[in-house]
Amino acid sequence: MTKPPRKQRLSVYLDPAVMRRLAEHAARRDHSRSLVAEAAIESFLSPDAAERQEAAITKRLDQLDRRMTRMERDVGISVEMLAVFVRFWVATTPALPEPAAQAARAKAGERYDQFVVALGRRLAKGPKLSQEISEDVGGQAE
Repeated sequence: MTKPPRKQRLSVYLDPAVMRRLAEHAARRDHSRSLVAEAAIESFLSPDAAERQEAAITKRLDQLDRRMTRMERDVGISVEMLAVFVRFWVATTPALPEPAAQAARAKAGERYDQFVVALGRRLAKGPKLSQEISEDVGGQAE
């Protein structure tokens, strides 16, 4: 029976923080620091390490792209919603004579405060308008 080749010794200098993390990781896994370091070096030097890293980066970029697409859609919905509301408000709100306009401005402050409170509740608890639109549009497409 032949003996496996003997391992060779390597001395390296590690930053104290890296050495602490190595020791903690090895202790958690109940492995020697040498075994953990060897596995890390092997992983780093393996020919497919770059491919794995590229795949991980590509996956992350795809996730970011999907998030950006959703954000663009949500901003578009918000802009359109605001435009529709402003157009409707301008078209349907008659100008008030001055005494009534002063009273309306006072009442508007109260109503705005109520709106901000209601908006805060809605943002905290949901559902979001974009979720409702997604569900409505998905139901109509079927």
